[in-house]
Amino acid sequence: MKPRVRVERHDLLIELGTEELPPKALSALEHSFAEGVRTRLGQAGLTFGAVESFATPRRLAVLVRRLPAQQPDQTVKRRGPPVTAAFDASGAATRAAAGFAHSNGVAVEALARERDSKGIEYLSFEGVRSGAPTVSLIPALVQQSLEALPIPKRMRWGAGEAQFVRPVHWLVMLFGREVVAGQVLGVPAGNLSYGHRFMAPAPLRISSPAQYAKTLQARGKVIAAFAERRERIRSQVEALAASLNGRAIVSDALLDEVTALVEWPVALAGHFDTRFLSLPREVLISTLQDHQRYFAVEDRDGTLLSSFITISNIESPDEPVVRAGNERVVRPRLSDAAFFWEQDRRQPLSARQAGLDAVTFQAQLGSQGARAGRIGRLAGIIAAATGADAAATARASQLAKCDLLTAMVGEFPELQGIMGRYYALADGESAVVADAIRDHYLPRGAGDALPASAVGDALAIADKLDTLAGIFAIGQKPSGTRDPFGLRRAAIGVLRIALEHALSLDLGELVHQAVNEQSPSIIQDRAPLIAKEMFDYITERLRAQYLERSAETGITTEMFDAVLAAQPRSLPDFDARLRAMVRFVASPEGVSLAAANKRIANILRKSDGGAAHIVSSELLLHEAERELHGALQNVRERALRAVDARLYAQGLEILSTLRPQIDTFFEKVLVNDADQALRNNRIALLAEVRTLFGHVADLSRLPG
Repeated sequence: MKPRVRVERHDLLIELGTEELPPKALSALEHSFAEGVRTRLGQAGLTFGAVESFATPRRLAVLVRRLPAQQPDQTVKRRGPPVTAAFDASGAATRAAAGFAHSNGVAVEALARERDSKGIEYLSFEGVRSGAPTVSLIPALVQQSLEALPIPKRMRWGAGEAQFVRPVHWLVMLFGREVVAGQVLGVPAGNLSYGHRFMAPAPLRISSPAQYAKTLQARGKVIAAFAERRERIRSQVEALAASLNGRAIVSDALLDEVTALVEWPVALAGHFDTRFLSLPREVLISTLQDHQRYFAVEDRDGTLLSSFITISNIESPDEPVVRAGNERVVRPRLSDAAFFWEQDRRQPLSARQAGLDAVTFQAQLGSQGARAGRIGRLAGIIAAATGADAAATARASQLAKCDLLTAMVGEFPELQGIMGRYYALADGESAVVADAIRDHYLPRGAGDALPASAVGDALAIADKLDTLAGIFAIGQKPSGTRDPFGLRRAAIGVLRIALEHALSLDLGELVHQAVNEQSPSIIQDRAPLIAKEMFDYITERLRAQYLERSAETGITTEMFDAVLAAQPRSLPDFDARLRAMVRFVASPEGVSLAAANKRIANILRKSDGGAAHIVSSELLLHEAERELHGALQNVRERALRAVDARLYAQGLEILSTLRPQIDTFFEKVLVNDADQALRNNRIALLAEVRTLFGHVADLSRLPG
């Protein structure tokens, strides 16, 4: 028995120390760096254990467990020059043959020969290349992983040429207890890290990769693991809020950002003047959360308290001073908000409507006033189709963009729509109108709420379709990951509202309406082309929405294309057909009928218009074609009634009873008969079959 060779393995630590990294990008940088290292180690043929990642404001780090000290030997297969070019007329090796042999470290006589699929003979080499020491691969591997990080804009620092998202100050690369020789981004590797900038500024020697996190925490006052630091912040905030007889408002986005701002989190409570509690809830939360990175606190009934929680990045010996500093910072922000609130209510929201004509929406698309008019007209069409209150829709359309001219939204742009609702209610507008002003921006992102009323639905869809139409008209549609106007979010918003609220809207017609509302000087004669591009873009978002959940729903891209070919008028109708397709494909008849429809489609495509003929019963000479024709007549009315009632699964179930007659037809009848009249009649019969199934979907697009 051959003895097992023991492979020497060690842990690998890579830590890059920098100036403070962008907080909102930190989590993505951490995971991308770890994935890059993992992928490149695998590409080098190295096996390893668990991979851990770390990220703080001043560092990115990766710890790889049990990495082998030597790359495994690799089998090398290379093809050289053709034999005809490798030897001259006398049989002597040419420079091409000698060069190929030299590059492989052997004599020409040691080279083998092989033939390709065309029979051409080549020189070839097959051998074993010894694996490189792992430490020799690490510097380049780290450099490549850093270069692949999702950094939109890199910077240089000092006199060097290295580029990164922030200046780099130190680099730790340890393999076991040994420093990996080399440099990355112009910084030589070592085993010295640095802890907290203020509480532990001295260098920290990392004795081994396994001791990295413990050393930083015990001696450096740094919690290196992002997830651990995040959970510590959450627990401190929740405990401190409970001590205030309240509960903290903790959003994932705020928690992630605060985690990315500190290395040693310490929660502190602060307070503000109770008079500010008269401000709208969203204003207070936006001031505390979005502008100060504080956690707001509410009581058990959801009423905000005059308290907040901040996360300090230092253990201060004098916490009251730190608390007072944070209270001093937030006070003028709340005072400004209170001033804007009072100033804005001195005139009604409607008084700002005329001013929208002076506010540019987009340089080529005109003013917000012009846009409000377009949205109003489109919303009116949608309201008529959905039964929304026409007067309320018109009024909400007039006021929807007016809060853009308020001082509050000027200072807190994230509150647009929200403040419009408050000001409309203060002016005595109806709750339906006020809510629609707020809701026409919904949904603002994935998982966000939808409008609360039919008026809000109409306004929100109109707003999003106008944005899509305008941006497509000026040729600024999204490309790759670039989507500066948020068109992907707008398209998904339209789809979610229509589907989740079951709105029977003709999306294609609304797209044409939205495009035709744009300025003629921009549209010119391109309206049909723009509308098609816009409709296709929305349709692709719809496809992605369904396929993201394909494992759960069973919907495939072939099913989607089959339904799309039937051109359903509304999204709920589209959805109902898709769900019927899932049931149909799973039925015993599904595969067979899909294959039959595919065969019929091919026949009709090659028939050069023969299918335009009407079936003549006198020309149905074969029993199989008579049976198919009779079966069609028997099921037609029942199937069409089910389709008209959008009972698509029932309709397909009825049509599935045609399977025996269709199978027998193809088994017994020659479609391409020499007699043209018979051939055309049979093609017309198949066209009837295809048309009847096509009332639900184009089954020829299904696999079968």
